[in-house]
Amino acid sequence: MQPAPIPQDDESRIRAIRQLRISQQSEERFDRITRLAKRMFNVDMALVTVIDRDTQWFKSVMGFEGTQTGRDISFCGHAILGDEPFIVPDASRDRRFFDNPQVVDEPNIRFYAGVPLKLAQGFKIGTLCIVDSRPRHFSDQDVSDLMDLANLAESELAANLDSTIDELTQISNRRGFITLADKVIQNCRFRTEPFSLALFDLDKFKLINDNLGHSVGDEALTTFACLLTENFRDSDVIARIGGDEFVVLMSGTTDIEAQTPLSRFEEHVSQFNRNEKSSYELSYSVGVVCCSPLEEVSHQDMLQRADQAMYLCKRSR
Repeated sequence: MQPAPIPQDDESRIRAIRQLRISQQSEERFDRITRLAKRMFNVDMALVTVIDRDTQWFKSVMGFEGTQTGRDISFCGHAILGDEPFIVPDASRDRRFFDNPQVVDEPNIRFYAGVPLKLAQGFKIGTLCIVDSRPRHFSDQDVSDLMDLANLAESELAANLDSTIDELTQISNRRGFITLADKVIQNCRFRTEPFSLALFDLDKFKLINDNLGHSVGDEALTTFACLLTENFRDSDVIARIGGDEFVVLMSGTTDIEAQTPLSRFEEHVSQFNRNEKSSYELSYSVGVVCCSPLEEVSHQDMLQRADQAMYLCKRSR
């Protein structure tokens, strides 16, 4: 096994990480990127890592239970030494990694692809990386897609905490939805997969606010957001895009396939209304639109079409 060399400017790099004041606590703004990466590349794991003095810790991790590893056995320690994506097609055949504990034992790493995450000062603090237990070929398009997601992670490192997260519900806000939606659509086109969008609007929400107060209204919004995240996939883009409007963008999903999570969600909302001793009931209208990968549509086009479908649903009620 060959541990990655320590860069000459490593102490300055470590100080830059400290000044960044990034916590080791999971945050949705990073989790949504790793969820999307895991889905897009169909891999076992996707991570945002930070290479500290002696450890590699995970700011976000999907598909692995741990929170950190030793820096000496990390693949990302090698990745931050360069400026380009670091690709290992088969670690078991690579002289640097074939006897690495993470290759010989769990999680049995074979494929690794990591893009260094840079601060404005040029220091590379860690990576956005994907890992799989099978050897893989990584195409130029795959590299480009992973770099695009790494750019999003870099932006989040530099951005204000609340820039793309709805403060009340802690899911994506409209800006966060826009950040990811077009990338999801582009990826579905490349992989010739359909994609569906569901636009939800809470019915009689104004009555909850007027009759029960804004604190109860906030509780209703938070409950609705929780039910969405519990009933749709981790890889779906879920956002609050307006006061009482929510959206779910589902990749690789036809209109028929979209009915399964939509029906499950409807049942769970009904269960909440039956079982919870709440002063309000949740009611909503939803508009759903499905697109072929051959259609030239943007997220805005889909929102407009879903809004029309949602209006018809609301009028029918």
